[in-house]
Amino acid sequence: MKLYAYVRVSTRQQSLKRQIENIMSANGGAYANAQFFSDKFTGSTLDRPEWNRLYKRLQPGDTVVFDSVSRLSRDAEDGAALYEELYQKGINLVFLNEPHCDTECYRQAAAASIPATGNEIADIYIEATNRVLMLLARRQIAIAFEQAEKERLDIQTRVRDGMRAAKLEAAQHGIEKTYGLAPGTKLTTRKSVAAKAVIVKHSKDFNGTLDDPEVIKLCGISRNTYYRYKRQLKAGQ
Repeated sequence: MKLYAYVRVSTRQQSLKRQIENIMSANGGAYANAQFFSDKFTGSTLDRPEWNRLYKRLQPGDTVVFDSVSRLSRDAEDGAALYEELYQKGINLVFLNEPHCDTECYRQAAAASIPATGNEIADIYIEATNRVLMLLARRQIAIAFEQAEKERLDIQTRVRDGMRAAKLEAAQHGIEKTYGLAPGTKLTTRKSVAAKAVIVKHSKDFNGTLDDPEVIKLCGISRNTYYRYKRQLKAGQ
């Protein structure tokens, strides 16, 4: 039985860092030793290179940890179907933001089903009751995917509306609205602090056991950024 973690973002500009940190720190670090797989810029398709690689490795009893159900799929229907398939194969799925959707909860619902009695008439009602329980469980999973999909669309709408409002307000005052920092500005961000913490913990050059390519993937940052952070860390030793 092996422990995996899967993280995904939808654009190349987004960072995998937050998801990785959430997984590594969850349950007192219970998933810190998981083997991570990550995808970027995948859109709504399920054809994701790293997920496909992980999918081929999965064996009954293995566990895959996600930050959210939305990382398994951005489409509610496909996500629920994929969840059902993995559950039937005996794969354990853990969702940090939606623990009620963990496969363990699903299996507990199945275990709580009413057993057959041997009475033909009674068993017809029991079978129907058990089917309803399973349908309700499946619907709960579908609802979680639908909610995650709705939240994603809502965020996109709020971002577009906010940028449009800011540009309109700036135009009213005769100002050309721009975003980001002025050239040459140096800024210490939470992202850089978090990435450096991962580098110190996992890089062979500090306290870890991983090679540079492995740490780069774990950090979810570019190669150039990674080596810049390493230089800064070494300079501060």
